[in-house]
Amino acid sequence: MHTTRIDQSIATWRKSSHSNGGGGCIEISEQYAHVIPIRDSKNPDRKHLTVPRTAWPPFVTAAVNGNLTR
Repeated sequence: MHTTRIDQSIATWRKSSHSNGGGGCIEISEQYAHVIPIRDSKNPDRKHLTVPRTAWPPFVTAAVNGNLTR
């Protein structure tokens, strides 16, 4: 297991190029070797979700296919 501290104030965040500006966007930071931090673009100062880099492709696939649930 890798432990990576994420300092949101120095992370480089980006929105998807598919973002339509409708307010339901997330931002990710790809600068870390082992994790992908994810945050709500409307609330950037709130805590972020961090997923292992290996889990990112299945997460994106599930999101695209509408298979994510609350």
